Amino acid sequence: MSDAAQPTAAEVRTAAEAVKTALDRHLAAVERRTGEDDPAVYAAFNELAAAAEAYDELLYDRYDEVTPFEIPGADDSLPPYAGPEEPNALSVLIRRDYAVVEPQRLLAQAQRVEAAEFEDGAEAEASGTVHGALGLLFGEFEPDEIASRHKEFGLEEADSTLWVLAADEPAEPGEWLETPFEQPDPQQVVCRFDVSSVFDDDLEDDEDDAEDELVEEEDDEDEETGPERSATDRVDR
Repeated sequence: MSDAAQPTAAEVRTAAEAVKTALDRHLAAVERRTGEDDPAVYAAFNELAAAAEAYDELLYDRYDEVTPFEIPGADDSLPPYAGPEEPNALSVLIRRDYAVVEPQRLLAQAQRVEAAEFEDGAEAEASGTVHGALGLLFGEFEPDEIASRHKEFGLEEADSTLWVLAADEPAEPGEWLETPFEQPDPQQVVCRFDVSSVFDDDLEDDEDDAEDELVEEEDDEDEETGPERSATDRVDR
């Protein structure tokens, strides 16, 4: 980074003062909390996390130094639950993504389904295209069965998520069919389960970082050096 782009010492000092202020507000919110999921504590936590991240960035850019804090990202967590204490109804939102990796296998499976439905060969045309084959298979098999047998259908799993939302009363018949996947209210979410290869990548990165740190520690034992610094400091910058 060029000198012209570096933050000033005054900007770093201002960011440090913002962390102190946010820390005081967070402690005050915790001391006044009204329950396990007090929204004031949640808001103060987010403010503290944002202030600490801003200070950390400026400190590194100006002085090439880092803080010892690692605050979980606020965007990765759900807000406090604000739904009914005793839900009378639930909505389960499920999204599963797939990649079509073997079109010929997909078409072959669809042709088997079509042949069984139209033994005389009449109307046996949909299985000749990928989108037609997908329509046949998802019309024939339940989504859970496709999820468990996706490789047979030439599909590869990608990200998936399941959200369980609480409600006071069940929706009226047909009420949400036109817009089934409108953004749900995060405060109505009882639980959420995500599956993604990105979690595996993060785990592999953590394992690689741990191995790098172990190698560095072994090297440090062989020679005396100045103050130790982790080799993985700010590897993401």
